[in-house]
Amino acid sequence: MGNNSIPYVLITPARNEQAFIEKTIQSVIKQSVLPLKWVIVNDGSTDATSDIVRPHLAKHPWIEVVDLPVRRERNFAAKVYAFNAGQEKVKDLCYEVIGNLDADVSLDYDHFEFLQAEFRKDPCLGVAGTIFKEHGYSSETDSFEGRNHVSGQCQLFRRQCFEEIGGYRPNKAGGIDWMAVTTARMMGWTTRSFREKSFFHHRTLGTAERGRLASSFSYGEKDYYLGGHPIWELFRVTYRMTKRPYLLDGVALGLGYLWAFLRQVERPVSDQLMRFHRKEQMQKLKTILRSLMTFRRIDSFEAKPS
Repeated sequence: MGNNSIPYVLITPARNEQAFIEKTIQSVIKQSVLPLKWVIVNDGSTDATSDIVRPHLAKHPWIEVVDLPVRRERNFAAKVYAFNAGQEKVKDLCYEVIGNLDADVSLDYDHFEFLQAEFRKDPCLGVAGTIFKEHGYSSETDSFEGRNHVSGQCQLFRRQCFEEIGGYRPNKAGGIDWMAVTTARMMGWTTRSFREKSFFHHRTLGTAERGRLASSFSYGEKDYYLGGHPIWELFRVTYRMTKRPYLLDGVALGLGYLWAFLRQVERPVSDQLMRFHRKEQMQKLKTILRSLMTFRRIDSFEAKPS
């Protein structure tokens, strides 16, 4: 690791990722700046995930595998427990940045070197990542999450920031990455996705062990229980329905939000975080509507006219 490098560690919770984890491994071992330690947590996989990882251990001693027991249930709280098991393995290392990396992504060779440079530039940068692409989808152009959100497939946290927010908080229904990033921003940290770099997500977002429409419905439910403003949700659903071939995805998204509202699903977020989130959404919506009224093209990533 070079003199100007920021020491970092990676943790990868992996459950039944035999289809993609070799791609992720190749991406990490070819990085221009390697991590101090990469802990891959085999979260009760019933496929060949662990068998694919183990041949790499002898050649790359900075990679470690932790095997957790097989379990029937798949939920997002379990991912946090797996991450925490990995974090336990790096607690005594002198690192400044800790990363959560999914086991189904491919990265450019200088992905982490690029993000290290951004951490060096801005001491207030608490969470950093890049845009991501899937088959026919780009978070830069097809999402209004924008540059302030860092996607959960690859999130890097400044260690101080991660400790201040209390790390990831387990929630069975999901949203753990969003809660971490938004809490960091609420506490005064800068959170940023950079469009200068990207990574490829091999599995369509949210479709692990479920179909696309079911995933959209689930995201609608999540929008509700994470405290999303109903006006923002209406806008999001309408926008999604105009994006071919996502009309049915938009419908499913709206139905998920409505179903959660009718059931009055308990929200895992604090009132303070919900107010902060809704304020951000309304500010963003005002910017977008102002652009539409002046017939200017919207830069969805920056949420401003371009």
